[in-house]
Amino acid sequence: MQAQNELTKEEKADGFVLIFDGKTTDGWRGFQKDHAPTKWLVEEGTLHFSPKAKGDGGDIMIDKKYSNFHLKMEWKIEEAGNSGILYLGSEDPKYRAIFMTAPEMQVLDNAAHPDAKLGTNGNRQAGSLYDLIPADPQNFNGAGEWNQAELIVKDKHVKHIQNGVVVVEYEYGTQMWDALVARSKFPGLNPDWTKLQEEGYIGLQDHGNNVWFRNIKIKEL
Repeated sequence: MQAQNELTKEEKADGFVLIFDGKTTDGWRGFQKDHAPTKWLVEEGTLHFSPKAKGDGGDIMIDKKYSNFHLKMEWKIEEAGNSGILYLGSEDPKYRAIFMTAPEMQVLDNAAHPDAKLGTNGNRQAGSLYDLIPADPQNFNGAGEWNQAELIVKDKHVKHIQNGVVVVEYEYGTQMWDALVARSKFPGLNPDWTKLQEEGYIGLQDHGNNVWFRNIKIKEL
């Protein structure tokens, strides 16, 4: 059995690196912070957001920008929980949170969180490009179960892979992309949201619910 938070021989040969060691938050920090928020705990080999923990919360980010990459991780959400995996985010001080500039691969309990029924055609459910493109097929394993997530970003072409299946595929910076964003909630948050950065931060969202992440690995492309 493969140990948690370790690279396989194949991953090492392929150029993946581990960005969560399962023991510390080294290499991570909060959005617009110089430290990892203390509500993000390292427990039993997971990076766990605990809303009841003492101290500060907020989104947590890898302290490095990425452009073209293949990101892998596993996540687990509590019943009725909500979180997200954000990428290509800006830390410009005029924005109060990373989601104001970053696309999001949704992390959600589809069965019990009300957001699952909002948006359009399920585009706020697990694996979806949040509020833009629904995950198809919808193959979320359920609250309290581990789910595999992968993101591949290469030259403005993006894939969301959930539990081994490509569920979202899109290209940004096109007329179709601009039209899609125009129908979403994002222009009301940031009128320049459609103009994604080609290099930015990867973050995990504090949405106020217990969520766990592990086996976080990345390969630059």
